[in-house]
Amino acid sequence: MRDNSAIRSTQPAAMMNTSYRKPLPGTAFDYFDAREAVDALQPGAWARLPYTARVHAENIVRKANPEHLNDYLRQLIERRRDLDFPWFPARVVCHDILGQTALVDLAGLREAIAEAGGDPAQVNPVVPVQLIVDHSLAVEAPGFDPQAFARNRAIEDRRNADRFDFIEWCRRAFDNVDVIPAGNGIMHQINLEKMSPVVYTRAGVAFPDTCVGTDSHTPHVDALGVIAVGVGGLEAESVMLGRASMMRLPEIVAVELSGRPGPGITATDVVLSLTEFLRKEKVVGAYLEFRGEGAAALTIGDRATISNMAPEYGATAALFFIDANTLDYLRLTGRSDAQVALVETYAKTLGLWADDLAHAQYERTLHFDLSTVERTLAGPSNPHRRLPVAALAERGIADEAKLAAARADEAEGRLPDGAVIIAAITSCTNTSNPRNVIAAGLLARNANARGLARKPWVKTSLAPGSRVVERYLKDAGLLPELERLGFGIVGFACTTCNGMSGALDPAIQQEIIDRDLYATAVLSGNRNFDGRIHPYAKQAFLASPPLVIAYAIAGSVRFDIERDVLGTDADGQPVRLKDIWPSDEEIDAVVQASVKPEQFHAVYAPMFAPRTQGERAQPLYAWRPQSTYIRRPPYWDREGVGALAAYPRTLRGMRALAVLGDNITTDHLSPSNAILPDSAAGEYLARMGLPEEDFNSYATHRGDHLTAMRATFANPKLLNEMVRDADGKVRQGSLARLEPEGTVMRMWEAIETYIARRQPLIVVAGADYGQGSSRDWAAKGVRLAGVEAIVAEGFERIHRTNLIGMGVLPLQFQPGTTRLTLGIDGSETFDVEGSPAPGATLTLVIHRRDGKRIDVAVTCRLDTAEEVAIYQAGGVLQRFAQDFLEGAGAH
Repeated sequence: MRDNSAIRSTQPAAMMNTSYRKPLPGTAFDYFDAREAVDALQPGAWARLPYTARVHAENIVRKANPEHLNDYLRQLIERRRDLDFPWFPARVVCHDILGQTALVDLAGLREAIAEAGGDPAQVNPVVPVQLIVDHSLAVEAPGFDPQAFARNRAIEDRRNADRFDFIEWCRRAFDNVDVIPAGNGIMHQINLEKMSPVVYTRAGVAFPDTCVGTDSHTPHVDALGVIAVGVGGLEAESVMLGRASMMRLPEIVAVELSGRPGPGITATDVVLSLTEFLRKEKVVGAYLEFRGEGAAALTIGDRATISNMAPEYGATAALFFIDANTLDYLRLTGRSDAQVALVETYAKTLGLWADDLAHAQYERTLHFDLSTVERTLAGPSNPHRRLPVAALAERGIADEAKLAAARADEAEGRLPDGAVIIAAITSCTNTSNPRNVIAAGLLARNANARGLARKPWVKTSLAPGSRVVERYLKDAGLLPELERLGFGIVGFACTTCNGMSGALDPAIQQEIIDRDLYATAVLSGNRNFDGRIHPYAKQAFLASPPLVIAYAIAGSVRFDIERDVLGTDADGQPVRLKDIWPSDEEIDAVVQASVKPEQFHAVYAPMFAPRTQGERAQPLYAWRPQSTYIRRPPYWDREGVGALAAYPRTLRGMRALAVLGDNITTDHLSPSNAILPDSAAGEYLARMGLPEEDFNSYATHRGDHLTAMRATFANPKLLNEMVRDADGKVRQGSLARLEPEGTVMRMWEAIETYIARRQPLIVVAGADYGQGSSRDWAAKGVRLAGVEAIVAEGFERIHRTNLIGMGVLPLQFQPGTTRLTLGIDGSETFDVEGSPAPGATLTLVIHRRDGKRIDVAVTCRLDTAEEVAIYQAGGVLQRFAQDFLEGAGAH
């Protein structure tokens, strides 16, 4: 292990508060008694602290500088928010897209350090990094292809050869980086089933497992009582290099669950209903703690489905307490008896056991009755738009006239309007939950027995997040039943949910284009934003795995799934959903009989067996000049493409690149799905010699800034209010209006022009700017385009930190002021006056084309002193280099 002292010397020393270190009863480990430290400041305070505050108190007592210990703890005890306190996560979990781009940045940082006279080999992650290759597989071969898994993996390896070469170099060049190669599952499901120990041990000390992950669904493992937070790649890099994640006390909200789900109601129905409820209750940025009799009765699989969708209801974390269900799950998934005993002992000793939280006090308590949940979809377009299946007809989606027209089209050999062109059982949200998967298998068995089949235009797939799923489906005799309906296993990876749906049958695609059909997708995932799932699926609906199968049989959303006839059996009898839906008792019996610890052990023992690193790689990566996947990052360049990131910001004379409405997602800012040939990125890849079939997705090219820059605002569903038709209606598309000429052009051409002019830019937007998946390129792309500030009515948490990490200033309109009240149309220029500081009021100066000046008060959304320091350095990467060189004493 190399000496990382040049990095470590800039960080607070660990484990300084030794007076609170004690032996953990019945074990060979010590622990830090945060209860004693808290009660010493205010007797009895520990009993009132929520779970979240207790875990952070332990982290502070174990890791923080003693000089500030009591000040930090008072933030938790007194529910204060006037001081930043540090959080040192135990580990960083990455998928290959953001994990790779983070490591590309570190490889670039090594070169910058070497050029400045430092030792590049000393740039290593200090915190353990676990990188799982799970975001690269596209469903090119569908689930009705018997060779789908092998064909998709072969295509994945061919398309991603440059990326996988770089990831292998990282494994051999960096300390503290472990890699799980492609084809093994999804990061969140592997984290839940194997990687999280719940209670970590290091250097003879036991402490709560905590982690950050480069994906917004990292809270999946919160189901085990592990604080796991999704962050952008830039924030993950900061944690990797041992820096504390500085934070203010979040709002900690109790969610009291009562009742039990009714017959036939899945965890998917529950979470879609909860997502709508919690969105309305405005829990954005909060840490939720699910408690009560309803929570205690949920399995870990059900809890994980709820925790996974924290970003959909806006929460930062979604925790369940450690209890007997937690221990049962750890045993089921093959954790050792010693580890299970350690978790129980530690949780009960420190006060993290569910029973010990009975008197915890919260600023807000919400109440949700699980017995009220009905069979539910979400959509179209947003995960929080709950749509009870019974309401499809009421909303005009599945009325009888449309159904009749769809059946007439089908009878005449045409694709029906409303066709389901993609039906995918995908995503860790549901495939971590054996009840959901078994329910789908049993429904498939029952459908086959009644002679039902998928409609021929439906591209079906099953992509579990773990190889264990295949084992228990085989043991239950249900995998052949799924395969018979076209739901064979296409891969163990994040697929359709991530926009990696693969190509459609060309004839089906052409018919959709020629007839301008309303085509849809139904998937068991967690994201359904417009344009995400597939370019030709106009909208998408989230559903439980058995409902996905039902819609594949129906073939259309112009269908009342509860009442309409799915088909007829061999006796000519009509078959409806209720006729094939399995009972809860049968689902539970099959789960009990078929899901076993030995399956988890068989899968994970070889996957996590100690591997020799092999020959140490050279400290500097040999960049491939023609690669469109991996390229030396430009953030320290003084000339050339992307050099704007290195130029001093002026915050003067900025022009609007885009004026946008509410709910702009990271998919709008930097899409992840397939690259089309007529896009700016597609044209660039063609010039680089790539055949169209290997264009792959935007996501996979994020290690090459020349490709990824061309994804900025490249979503065809973008509505830039600067671009309007003659009647004033906003035109849809990746479009911009070049100023001062007023010429409408493709967004990338406008960006190129502004880069050539070195024109500083601004983006003006509405509420909830940057919601959706954590995506550092949503910030990198705009910064490399020359954007110096974003002014919006509100920001999603991860995206705001990514903007700061790229040196972009986030500004928030004050209540009552919006782009609309100000009449901003994009013809203006903008200045920002005042000194950026946490929560400071700055002045946005708007210069109208007619010479008028308007001064608008805006709030600086640099929320902490650390964020101010990162912004002033030009971004987190520049800050890394400064700190490293100062610590190493490089010359």
